[in-house]
Amino acid sequence: MEVSSVKKYAAEAFGTFVLTLFGCGSAAVAGATLGTLGIALAFGLSIIAMAFVIGNVSGCHINPAVSLGLFLDKRLSAKDLIGYWVAQFIGGLVAAAVLALIISMCDLGGVIMTGLGCNGFGEQSAVGLSVVGALIVEVILTCVFVLSVLGSTADERTAPYAGIIIGLTLAFVHIMGIPLTGTSVNPARSFGPAAVLAASGDVTALSQVWVFIVAPLVGAALAALIWAGLKKKATN
Repeated sequence: MEVSSVKKYAAEAFGTFVLTLFGCGSAAVAGATLGTLGIALAFGLSIIAMAFVIGNVSGCHINPAVSLGLFLDKRLSAKDLIGYWVAQFIGGLVAAAVLALIISMCDLGGVIMTGLGCNGFGEQSAVGLSVVGALIVEVILTCVFVLSVLGSTADERTAPYAGIIIGLTLAFVHIMGIPLTGTSVNPARSFGPAAVLAASGDVTALSQVWVFIVAPLVGAALAALIWAGLKKKATN
């Protein structure tokens, strides 16, 4: 039975909410304790959990870059692409607002002090990565991540395990990316915390968020191009 658009969009909003709340929340609340590996696992495990909750409803994209990659691979309509994007950004924004509320009730020095798990470059990068470096890193990381989605969901032999494969790949790209940019690979996950942090008085993350919207979308388009070439060779 075909799932209604409303249910699919609601599922995407919910899934993105969970990913952003638990992933960014782990970085903001317990980043010093968890370290890079712990935060990476928080993001990856969020994907695995949501894949088994909403995968049969919306496909569990919960990421505008993933939706773009599947659209370019002709597995998502233009109508659903826009609907998914809107839902995903709403989910990320609501999650960031809820996270800010939770932090405001903790003894953590306030929302701005925690950073809300925002991405950044320059002084906002743990290693001082430049804006050009951030663009390159996010394109590469997103390309690898979206390729894992396109590949694991295209073959019936791997499709039952796609959620696990994708979740572990997300954790894997976070391990390298966290010290560099905080790892976005997901425009909705980046925009929500940046917007809420700006509402709290710190606009730095919001002024940089364009990198974490543009680069993941470029990375997704590159992944779709590479995947198209791999499929063509496989059929020759």
